[in-house]
Amino acid sequence: MPTLPLYQVDAFTDRLFAGNPAAVVPLGAWLPDATMLAIAAENNLAETAFLVPAGAARWELRWFTPTVEVPLCGHATLASAFVLTQCLGETAGTLTFATRQSGELTVTRDADGWYVMRLPRRHAVGTVDAAGIDALAAALGARPTEAVIFAVPNDTSWLAVFASAAEITALAPDIRALAGLPPRNVIATAPGEPGSGVDFVSRMFAPKAGIDEDPVTGSAHCALAPYWAERLGKTGFLARQVSRRGGTLRCELDGDTVVVAGEAALYLTGEIAVPA
Repeated sequence: MPTLPLYQVDAFTDRLFAGNPAAVVPLGAWLPDATMLAIAAENNLAETAFLVPAGAARWELRWFTPTVEVPLCGHATLASAFVLTQCLGETAGTLTFATRQSGELTVTRDADGWYVMRLPRRHAVGTVDAAGIDALAAALGARPTEAVIFAVPNDTSWLAVFASAAEITALAPDIRALAGLPPRNVIATAPGEPGSGVDFVSRMFAPKAGIDEDPVTGSAHCALAPYWAERLGKTGFLARQVSRRGGTLRCELDGDTVVVAGEAALYLTGEIAVPA
């Protein structure tokens, strides 16, 4: 039976067993969508990234959860860049990824080893009405001070804002109720604790995509950075996603781009068998 290489990387962390694990599968040519979805389901991670070479320092890139293909995934893009540079010998200073719904994404590596991604900014398109806030509060088990609607490809995300980081950590949401809300996903956020050096914290829930809670979500910061830029009056941030595994990100709002940077650690390398 044919085999493919597989790498698993913990993204947005400098140590194993933290951050967000992603699988990366380099390909010579695209597999059938059903096969890639089956591989992602078998991996049972938030995302599996698939790469196909498309020229010098350039690849086509797609991401699958265990149930659907997604239009953007930050942590699996970071993991892909890590695999290319640390495992497969790529030496280019800038890596370019051509995606189907999010355009061209670039990743560079800073002198301190952090991978720097340029991702598309998400724009606010309104606020959640009173009935929506009631439903959101019931699903999250706590009432946000406001909820902002952000546009994502073919859908929306709701950004639920709380007063303190402790409230975000304490959330114990009803995942089935969250899945019944209108948006694709729900991001909960609050200012960082005073004196922590962290500008804001977050958690992200995406049960409609088969992810009850995503450990660390680069794409969520495409909405978080614009929100906090307006609220805090600055464009550069240190962010912390306070899931059980946790992860740290550097973010910067640059016009219609959100620059998201993080570290990564290699967990495993191996081979997977696929049907001929």
